[in-house]
Formats: sequence, structure tokens, C-alpha cells
Amino acid sequence: MRTDFIEELRWRGMLHDMMPGTDVQLNKEMTAGYIGFDPTAASLHIGNLATVMLLVHLQKAGHKPIALIGGATGMIGDPSFKASERSFLDEETLRINQEGIRKQLERFLDFDCGENSAEMVNNYDWFKDIGFLQFLREAGKYLSVNYMMSKDSVKKRLETGISFTEFSYQLLQGYDFYHLYKHNNVRLQMGGSDQWGNITTGTEIIRRKEGDEEGYFKAYALTTPLVTKSDGSKFGKSEGGNIWLDASRTSPFEFYQFWLNQSDEDSPRYLRVFSLKSKEEIEALESAHAAEPHLRVMQKALAAELTIRIHSERDYELVLKASDVLFGKATLETLQSIAIDEFDTVFNGVPQTEISRGDWDSCPNVLDLISTVTNAEVYPSKSEARRALQQNAVSINKVKVSSAEQPLTDFQLLQDRFILVSKGKKNHLIRIN
Repeated sequence: MRTDFIEELRWRGMLHDMMPGTDVQLNKEMTAGYIGFDPTAASLHIGNLATVMLLVHLQKAGHKPIALIGGATGMIGDPSFKASERSFLDEETLRINQEGIRKQLERFLDFDCGENSAEMVNNYDWFKDIGFLQFLREAGKYLSVNYMMSKDSVKKRLETGISFTEFSYQLLQGYDFYHLYKHNNVRLQMGGSDQWGNITTGTEIIRRKEGDEEGYFKAYALTTPLVTKSDGSKFGKSEGGNIWLDASRTSPFEFYQFWLNQSDEDSPRYLRVFSLKSKEEIEALESAHAAEPHLRVMQKALAAELTIRIHSERDYELVLKASDVLFGKATLETLQSIAIDEFDTVFNGVPQTEISRGDWDSCPNVLDLISTVTNAEVYPSKSEARRALQQNAVSINKVKVSSAEQPLTDFQLLQDRFILVSKGKKNHLIRIN
């Protein structure tokens, strides 16, 4: 079912600025709108998700979403609200990064649904054949230096210094909009609120080159607020840095835990921005959370939806299993249900030690296993291991150890090669090879 794009953004708190007439254009006809993505890495991170969701809602409203990969502009870098100039990326790195981003966007957008199918374009395709003098004639002559210096993204860098390369970035982004306007019938550019200056540079180039009639614009701009935490701090990072959409950079388990650990104050907004749930569904989750906040129903709902969409249903099921094993009240039966190919996923991030099959077969008891046989990697000394056992703080495969001398024959290996040692709330996996 189609939605009203602007109204959808309004109730979700995702509308920051838009040019006059944008809503009229969207209501008049199917409109192609685009967002640019800077290919500085082979993966998007959750800081990109708010703008990705703009494209999602645009398509759900019956319009045509276009994702522009900045293969050319990525060689320069956008100076917007950056403290210093970034390093250039080579063409091969950019190509790899672009391919990674394309695959991730396919999890959000439908690229085969008829006339409003999503498209992906790369600005390197048109910039590679434009010479310097031609570019000055095509774009540079239409904007004054005063106009370009008035942009906040430039003014904030004047004191520390900005190269001509970065200063010209807004011209390049503006020309992107003009090119897509002429060749792809694009009428709308969107982005985060920090991109307003660059986006309106594009509308200005189009206005000057195409001669908009008085009171009528041919190109439009729309931005969404930057997502921050309730305390005003930056959203999207953990202690380990960015939260990536690529499982090789941020595991599904870490990804799920990030959303699960969001505060009660932030979760209502995050549900509106990052979820596809309806207003009624979100309000129902808020009511359920207010009644029993300890159950964290808002956080669990958002974490589940995003983990499934960005990774898979199977990854989500493994995440729940891992959470139960590491933080919940998992039983021996739960551990025995983990398939051999799931162990690396379930126990990602858990300290692990490898021992030989001979060491396992010859080990006399639990005390020796968790101290000497594992080379003090589980417990640093035999005396410390014995003390933990005496305090009833050690479990093997989620079963409490009754004594230090308990034989290992009392415990069955998981998948014939794993044993899980729980030290209070901490876990250590032993692999038998």
C-alpha cells in the first residue's frame, strides 16, 4: 500500500528541511529522488541507515529511489563538518567499496518492481570523460565564490584551512544533481541535514542552467535530522568503533546487542527512524514497555527487525541462541542443539582454547582441565581454579561441577569436540582437535 511520503517522514520525526513545492511535486507524479553515498569503506554503517530509510520510504510511497555511489567524488572527500582533509582512495579500493555498498542496499530496496524500481548509479561514469575546462564551463561559471563560501560546511573550515579540492566538492555534488536531472529525470535530492548546503548547490545549478520560471522550481531538496542520542552525543558507535552492516566487520551478535542495549529514552525515536513498523505498532510497543520496562520490548523488537533485514532470519535465531547461552539460562539441551557449523557464530567473541584429543582423553579431572591442560588460559593457576570450584562457581556445559576431582567422563563433548566452561557469568570455550 502506498503512503504519503512527506506525512510518513513527519510522524516519524524524519523531516528536517525541504524546499518549497517539494510536497506538491511528490503529489503530482511519480518522482525520482536520489541520495549519494560516499564509498570510503566496503560497507555502510548504521550512521548511514537514516538516509537509506529515506529511500525506502520514498519507494514505498510509489516513487523511484536512486542510490548514487560517489566513485568520482569519493576520490576527493566531502569536507562537510570534517575537521581536516581526508586521504584519497585509489580506484581499485573504490571499486571494491562500491560493490560492497551495492549488495547491502539490495537488502533495503527493490531493484525489480516495475517503473519505480530502485537504481544505482556511479558518478565516475560521467565525470571520467569531463575535462577541467569543460567542467568549469558546465558548472563553475554558474556559481559565485561568495555563494560557495556562504555554505556552513565551508565557513567552518576557513579558520583551519580548506584545499581547493575540497572547496570544489559542492560543485561536483551540484553537477551530479544536474546530470541526473537531465539524463535520469531526477527531481529530488535527499540527505542528512548536514548536506543541505551541498544539495541546494545542485538545485541552484539546475535553476541557473535551466531557467526556472518565477515561483516554479524544477528540482527539489529534502533532508532528515542527524540521529543523536538523548544526551546529545553521537549515535552509531560502540566501544569498538562503527557498527557496520557487514557481518565480517560487526558480527550479527554484536549488531543485535547494540540495538538491545539502547536506552529507554532513545528507543522510541530509533523505532520511528529505523523500523518499518506502523505508528500503531510502535505506540503499542511503547505501551507494553511502559508496563514492564524490564522486558525491554522496544529494544528487542527493533533489534530483531534490523538483524533479520540486514543479516538473515537464521542469523537472528543464532543470535538468540547465543544470547541464551552467554547471558540467559541455557541448559545442556540448548548447547546440544547447536549444530557444528553454528559454533563459530554462537561463540563469536568468547575466549577459546584448543587442546589435543590426547590431552582430553588423558586428563584426569575438571581441575586439571581448567588449569594445567589448558595452559592457564581458563584459570591462571591451579590454586585459583581450585578456589573457584570450592566456591561452586564453575559449570561445564551449563552443569555445575560438584568437585575438583570430578572426572571428565561425567561430561559429554558438544558435537564431539567442544566443551563450555562457565566461570560465574563468563564463558570459555575449549576446542578438542
